[in-house]
Amino acid sequence: MLRIESLSITLGEFSVRDASLEIRDNEYFIILGPTGAGKTVLLETIAGIHIPESGRIYLNDREITSIGPRLRNIGMVYQDYMLFPHLTVQQNIAFGLQQRKIPKDEQHSMVAEICTMLEISHLLRRYPGSLSGGEQQRVALARALILKPEVLLLDEPLSALDSRTRERMRSELSRVRKITGTTIIQITHHFDDVYAIADRIAIMREGRIVQVGDTSDVFLHPSDTFVAEFLGIGNMIRGNASSKGSIARITPRTGPEFFAVSPVSGEVVATLHAEDVIVSEAPFASSARNSLFGTVSEIIPFGNTVRVILDVGFPLMALLTRESCADLHLAQGEKVYATFKATAVHVIPVNGD
Repeated sequence: MLRIESLSITLGEFSVRDASLEIRDNEYFIILGPTGAGKTVLLETIAGIHIPESGRIYLNDREITSIGPRLRNIGMVYQDYMLFPHLTVQQNIAFGLQQRKIPKDEQHSMVAEICTMLEISHLLRRYPGSLSGGEQQRVALARALILKPEVLLLDEPLSALDSRTRERMRSELSRVRKITGTTIIQITHHFDDVYAIADRIAIMREGRIVQVGDTSDVFLHPSDTFVAEFLGIGNMIRGNASSKGSIARITPRTGPEFFAVSPVSGEVVATLHAEDVIVSEAPFASSARNSLFGTVSEIIPFGNTVRVILDVGFPLMALLTRESCADLHLAQGEKVYATFKATAVHVIPVNGD
């Protein structure tokens, strides 16, 4: 539906380098990456605010690389919403319609319809300065959606909201996408947004797209150590792999060997999500191939969960609920077993760093 081919552009310290990407129709696509990775530059180039130095952009097989923003039928909502403070909510939402010379009576019906959908009809006579963050976000969405864009670009749209409002707005964005059928591309730093609403994601680093895929696949199978570290995967264990068929024996630099489902041999980094590690006082009866004996080094409360750092010959993190931690009577220095499946271990060749 939206296709980007070998796109490159540099704007001061920020750049996009040889980026290629395909976004599907009616998809909720999220772009992640550290500050300065080029995410906003990419979004603004898709919107037509910048013309790339090289590469092409296609929307429904129509090249739009050099077409002006108003002719692309692409909407954009920024982090600070960019509402006109001297205009009422109604005037803000209708602004684009006025630019398109839409008749007044049609404007009123279109504004009424979009406001009903976003549940902001009661705000029409108010000014942006009197609105909460969530209300401003809804108004900004209404102003963009009323023009019926084929693609809606969202640049950190939830970052200024408190956690409860963020949760409500995530549901709202998902609902709007389903009702309107609009393809949405969002930038975010919050993994909760990704888990809640993304169909697929892309990871950017220093202007390049380094991995694209279904949300669960990228989190379970990071393409390199940068992606693994950026996604906050709890365990990254360096060592050597010796593979026979589909099973690899991982020999860490220190500590005991363990197994992974992987055909890779040689120097590797093995990644393992902390929530995939089961902690028990005695050997745990299961089909899991790996069971390592160790000592509790540290217990770190983390919201509703607890991070338990184990020394099994190398540092190993497990993520437990507070209830599980209490039931096990875990304490620093206690001897425990850490159990995890070979299928939970993802192996990255060192040359994939």
